[in-house]
Amino acid sequence: MTRPASYPAPRTGLFPGMLGTGDIIFMILACAAPMGVLAGIIPLAFAFGNGAGMPGTQLGICGVMLLFAVGYVRMIPHVRNAGAFYAYIAASLNKEAGIAAAYTAVLAYICAGTSTLGAMAFFAADFLRSTFGIESRWELWAAAGIAIIAWLGYRKITMAAKVLTVALLLEVGLILLIDGLVLYEKGFSGLDFSSFTPSTVFAPGLGISVIYAINGCIGFEATAIYQEEAKERQVTIPRATYGAVLILGTFYVLSAWCLVLAVSPDAIKTVALADPGRLVTGIAGRYLGGLGRDALNLLTVTSLFAAALGFFNNITRYLFALSRDGLLPAPLGKAHPVHGSPYVACALLTAIFSGVVALFALAGLDPLLNLATSLSSMGAVGLEILLTATSLSIPLYFARRREFSAGKTAAPLIGGFLIAVATYLSLRNYSALTGTDLLAINCLPFLFLAVAAIGLTHGTCLRKFHPDMYARVGATQIEEILPGEDIHEIKVKATA
Repeated sequence: MTRPASYPAPRTGLFPGMLGTGDIIFMILACAAPMGVLAGIIPLAFAFGNGAGMPGTQLGICGVMLLFAVGYVRMIPHVRNAGAFYAYIAASLNKEAGIAAAYTAVLAYICAGTSTLGAMAFFAADFLRSTFGIESRWELWAAAGIAIIAWLGYRKITMAAKVLTVALLLEVGLILLIDGLVLYEKGFSGLDFSSFTPSTVFAPGLGISVIYAINGCIGFEATAIYQEEAKERQVTIPRATYGAVLILGTFYVLSAWCLVLAVSPDAIKTVALADPGRLVTGIAGRYLGGLGRDALNLLTVTSLFAAALGFFNNITRYLFALSRDGLLPAPLGKAHPVHGSPYVACALLTAIFSGVVALFALAGLDPLLNLATSLSSMGAVGLEILLTATSLSIPLYFARRREFSAGKTAAPLIGGFLIAVATYLSLRNYSALTGTDLLAINCLPFLFLAVAAIGLTHGTCLRKFHPDMYARVGATQIEEILPGEDIHEIKVKATA
């Protein structure tokens, strides 16, 4: 029996038109954990990299990310799939490479998400102990974080967006307050711009600083994952991508420069090397007192929680897209009829997060030194590999269409080459990222080779034995408004 036009078919996709440019930018920025980057990564660049040249290095990396973004957003009208990296590479190279990229992306995002969760649990327990003198186990904080993240992931995406927005505004607001106080104290005559001069930027240790700078910017590429839930995606996603890069870059450059000014360009490397973990909290205490220092420690916890939530949302939508294209079991491609969330993927990812935390807890390993450090470095390298492959494949896609321009050819080629250099530096100096010489930890990136090989094999098998499934790879389009549906009714239902 044919369904009348007045009764629309059941919706199987995520709810469209839910996220505006600002919503997506806030979600991406929260996922980048700017407080965590400023307090944890940038001091390491000061200590082991080019010292006072870090702000200039970060400015250069922002330019590289913009080159990538120029080509990245050119693909949006042509590849309407929430799989982002996976769909772009499948369309540009071949479907086998796309499947390899898909599995690599899922593993990299899971590493990034669980490492962030481990760091959040450590700092939550540390904050309770240092502020109130109460001892607590990190495993309890990790379990509580997973439970809240799973609940928010199961609900409407707009609820998670609101939580991430509040967390981001609080952490960025505090850092900008410190920046303002530093600039006010120095005055215009006290400003030192040597951090942006070639002699300072190209000082010994530049390679290490490049690694940390690019790792701090990773995450903005996830804007394309939210295509299905975006309002006017062909406008919203490019704006969100450029906005995320520019805001992240400006924030990191300004705040890193203010840290240099607060200490002095000549002394920043020595001071950071003495105690990189307390560099930012020490400066916060100097300008805001003990209360400001405690607030910064608390917001570090909320920043990491927001980042873990952002990664959770990214991964579930990747699983959703892969299932819809037939690469994963069909239930993972189901969207909740009321909340419009990939709820089955949420359940699976909750189990994965819980399993990883349980393994580290049962082994008696440290949540920061073992869980966070090892998996965050692995996730960063995996995403760098994907950024490189995606950027270099974009010109191939347009070349097949006989389309050549600065945005479609030159920008992604140059950006991809420079990101490839950063990826090489990351692999060559991987022990500097992990902070250990343990062979088992420093060989973890080789897992990406195994995962990519599995993806290539899977793609080859599909091409030979299941050509119909092979044809679907990377080709499933974002669900449009169905006949008989009203976008306004969908929005009302989704926001109810």
